Amino acid sequence: MFFQQVYDKSLAQASYFIGCQKAGVAMVIDPKRDVDTYLEIARQNNMTITHIAETHIHADFLSGSRELSALTGAQLYLSDEGGPDWQYEFPHVGLRDGDVIKLGNLSFKVMHTPGHTPESISFLLTDHPASDKPVMLFTGDFVFVGDVGRPDLLEKAAGIKGTQDAGAHQMYKSIRRFADLPDYIQVWPGHGAGSACGKALGAVPSSTVGYEKVRNWAFQYETDESGFVQYLLADQPEPPKYFAMMKKLNKVDRPLLTEVPKIKKFGADELISNLQKGIKLIDARNKTDFAAGFIPGSINIQGNNSFATWAGWFLDYNEPFILVASDAQIEDLTRKLMRIGLDNVIGYVNNVNDWSVKTGQALETAKIIALDEFKALKAENNMQVVDLRGAAEYKTGHISGAENVFVGTLEKNLDKVSKNRRVVIHCQGGDRASIAYSILKKHGYDNVLNYSAGMNEWVNKSNPVVSES
Repeated sequence: MFFQQVYDKSLAQASYFIGCQKAGVAMVIDPKRDVDTYLEIARQNNMTITHIAETHIHADFLSGSRELSALTGAQLYLSDEGGPDWQYEFPHVGLRDGDVIKLGNLSFKVMHTPGHTPESISFLLTDHPASDKPVMLFTGDFVFVGDVGRPDLLEKAAGIKGTQDAGAHQMYKSIRRFADLPDYIQVWPGHGAGSACGKALGAVPSSTVGYEKVRNWAFQYETDESGFVQYLLADQPEPPKYFAMMKKLNKVDRPLLTEVPKIKKFGADELISNLQKGIKLIDARNKTDFAAGFIPGSINIQGNNSFATWAGWFLDYNEPFILVASDAQIEDLTRKLMRIGLDNVIGYVNNVNDWSVKTGQALETAKIIALDEFKALKAENNMQVVDLRGAAEYKTGHISGAENVFVGTLEKNLDKVSKNRRVVIHCQGGDRASIAYSILKKHGYDNVLNYSAGMNEWVNKSNPVVSES
């Protein structure tokens, strides 16, 4: 058997390439959209991708299953569980609980494991030349290392009312079935730490059934279903705005993108022309460089592992946009964007000074303040402190008097930020605060100061915090 995990750090998303070396055939489970990765693995190992499978209709990334199928001719194997509202709307081989997919000397038994979503399935792998007992379970968003999939996304992100409670009770029953599997079976989940698909995902890539039964919180409620449901639904992180679009695009027949696009590099004239048309400018430089000088109206979303997630909060799927990025960075950013279906980047520039020279206008700079200045301003008691972190982070511990406005929903809550008083914004370590500063500046706020060091420094310097039970 050939096995390789493909891990996308930007979305904390895992996909799997599993092959029968004797037959020279392979299956890919939950592929990302830039599928050249899997084609290269197949080429290097003299294998043909003949099967493509998904564990469920994904919310956090745009699946590359159909792109990979179009390029290879491989058959799609997708869930037909969950009822009529949870069916894929394009041709595929439908899977039900107990079905078996054969791949050379390997077999994959389907387990219906609802909870995260009604149609969710897992794949139990047996490597028959080695043993007739199953050895691996590919769980998707069902069981993670240290956590289980959240059942509230359909309601909170996709607006499907009444689904989170039902999903939580389904999850309770599904993990009881998981607990009956042999302890030695390896568990390979669809996500790791950093994903918004759970609240306590572990950082190691895999686990075992036995290990999860010992350490995963979800298995400590063996006879307390109501306690399990209550804990599972409590304090889940805010689902990114783009999740609703992913649920739609992963279900319907949509246009395919079978290669990574080449993005046009704009000169200053082309940039200025597009900005005059109202085209949005996303500055992907690091927050320090952005603070030192940025084009008015641009939004700072750093090109790190969180780039796609934040872009999904602030970009609409029908709007074109331009990037500020280096030549070396642009392909990586394009891949990150296409993984969530943000395909409308029309060009990029890599030197904001060219805009300044061409227009004769000065770049704007961010007002960053240090801890001592923040404390001095706070003592004057004539300012607003805005904590941009998520609600659960805020409840765990925040600066006294700080008001919580989550950065992802800031543009919908501008009325909560004063234009009449001095405002200090902060997050945990400065990344979200840089996004928020650029958004507020774009909307005409000239009274904002950024305490960029945020809660990391505040706590490390032994300053007091307030928590909420």
